[in-house]
Amino acid sequence: MATDATLNPNSSATAVDFSDILRDQDRYAVPDSTQLSNRLNGGFDELIVHSGVQANPAVILFFCLLSSVLFGGLIYIIQENFLSTSIAFMAGGLAPIGYLFYQRGRRQKQINEQLSDMIDELARAAKTGRSLTHCFVNVSAKTPAPLGTELQEASRRLQMGVSMRAALDGLYERTGVASLNILSMALIVHQETGGDLVKVLERLARTIRDRMLFLGRLRTATAGSRATAVLMISLPPLILGFFVLRDPTYLTTLMASTWGRGATFAAIGLQVIGSLWVLRVLKTSQRT
Repeated sequence: MATDATLNPNSSATAVDFSDILRDQDRYAVPDSTQLSNRLNGGFDELIVHSGVQANPAVILFFCLLSSVLFGGLIYIIQENFLSTSIAFMAGGLAPIGYLFYQRGRRQKQINEQLSDMIDELARAAKTGRSLTHCFVNVSAKTPAPLGTELQEASRRLQMGVSMRAALDGLYERTGVASLNILSMALIVHQETGGDLVKVLERLARTIRDRMLFLGRLRTATAGSRATAVLMISLPPLILGFFVLRDPTYLTTLMASTWGRGATFAAIGLQVIGSLWVLRVLKTSQRT
């Protein structure tokens, strides 16, 4: 059975430092920096980690560049227009980022669906009278991916001898699922103070199920608003793409005049501002 580091205070600091080798250190963000560029880097790093894609940021950026070249080159071969080619180049660069957003949402949904059943299994294992560490290691080995992958990393840390707090550290940061943060705090508090673990886990499972039910109702209630927001964001680029495909010289003619350039750049700026505003308003309905 795994030994908890809290039983051996002298080895606690060493165990915590040793557990850091299991963390992905390929990050662009710099700790303790509030600059806008660092916040963007931090969001990019967080998106990659939450999506579960096993690639460092440099590889993702390479795929963005490759996708940009492919999309831009294809449009240039079809239309031989530099303006439409530049638009396709930018759209191609965003394609891998869009894939990461899709993977993150899919992965977080799967984790939320698995979490309550995993907690019930952990509660049943605790009824056998075994220690929390032993129950956690056994349940994590039986839990399928993607939740099982994250739990197995924490269980490996426990088997290395670190404390429950150190083993569960970063579980929320690696997934972005708030319910895992609640689970981590419950297990840490029980490990440090004791109590009726079975009752705590059963109540926690009910709480998470109620929370997921509420989030489902919230998403249903805001489905129309989110669909309208997506339509508002995607409709202008789609209309522009339609006119460009129909008439390859459309953008060239539009940008030839001063008022055309001014109207185009103003429309792009307002489109970006409006998209960010709408996405920020609807962000609360997307929380996991």
